[in-house]
Amino acid sequence: IRVFSQMFPPNISDIERILWSLLVTFQMAVAGVVLGLIFSLPIAIFAAEGLSPHPIIKHIARGLIALFRTVPDLVWALIFVITVGLGSPAGILTIMIDTIGFAGRFFATAMEETDKGPREALAAIGARPSGIVFSAVFPDATPSFISTALFCIEKAVRASVVLGLVGAGGIGVELKVAFDLFEYDVAATIIILIFCLVICVEQTGAWLRRRII
Repeated sequence: IRVFSQMFPPNISDIERILWSLLVTFQMAVAGVVLGLIFSLPIAIFAAEGLSPHPIIKHIARGLIALFRTVPDLVWALIFVITVGLGSPAGILTIMIDTIGFAGRFFATAMEETDKGPREALAAIGARPSGIVFSAVFPDATPSFISTALFCIEKAVRASVVLGLVGAGGIGVELKVAFDLFEYDVAATIIILIFCLVICVEQTGAWLRRRII
């Protein structure tokens, strides 16, 4: 009760600085997702049953995806903070790894569930594996790809806030400083703005899914 009583009314004296940090958080999330999606597609192809060029490559790709999904975001963030330093680059790399683990798994599943008829027909006329993937698999799996990509952005925005608590940049750093200095009214402002950003991203993602898919 004491803490919440000190949070209200929220302090908006540094609203410009907080909004800038919020923008950095959003940019960090989008950049990490874009990089993650780029790397997810080839890894997903190697991990997909019936598309992987060799069983050993399939197991390596699936093991890599499982590793990225198993290790928590905060652990990756700490690793990248140590290796590349404090700030947004560590957050972007963390979100990229998390996106590869998340999207890679769902991309592989989506490609495995595509209609095998067109794939078999192209293979029968001598099409190359790459031609089968781009001509038969990708068009059928595109709606699932888009839906997964939008979910990745929503997930990354929420995750990027937490990553700032360990020095990976963005609004999370501001939130940690506010709590460390017992500036609970500033923390309340940050929390409200984070909530608004997450809601906007989720609603925009839902609208895009309805329009595209």
